[in-house]
Amino acid sequence: MSEASPRGTYLVISEALRNGIEEGEITGPLPSEADLMRSHGVARNTIRRALKVLEADGTIESAPGVGWRVPREGDRRSLADRMADLIAEDALAIGDAYPSEAKLCARFDVSRTAVRRVLANMEGTGLLATVHGKGRTVRALPTTAGGS
Repeated sequence: MSEASPRGTYLVISEALRNGIEEGEITGPLPSEADLMRSHGVARNTIRRALKVLEADGTIESAPGVGWRVPREGDRRSLADRMADLIAEDALAIGDAYPSEAKLCARFDVSRTAVRRVLANMEGTGLLATVHGKGRTVRALPTTAGGS
């Protein structure tokens, strides 16, 4: 990268990769970390942070023996959008129980870490509330039906 970004270089790189994926320029396996380091002129840790951002929202996944790849099939919406849309898809109302972390991991085929990050965001924005010992409940309905 030729100049520093006020957003954080790893965020600029993750956004560039996300755009490449959304525009169909990147399908299947991503370039290796070494190739990404060379093409963006940054250190491995910066590339790894960018990849982790994309993994957290379900844009890419780690594939043993392959590296990072775009998921083979399914929904291209971010994990955050899919989890928010689940409220409408499952006809949940305010006060209804939201699915458990384990059920969300199975439903979206993502890691517990990715699910927890989105759940924390949903709680922070007021969509969900957590009651100790009882799990999460719907606190508000999303204002728009997902999809970016």
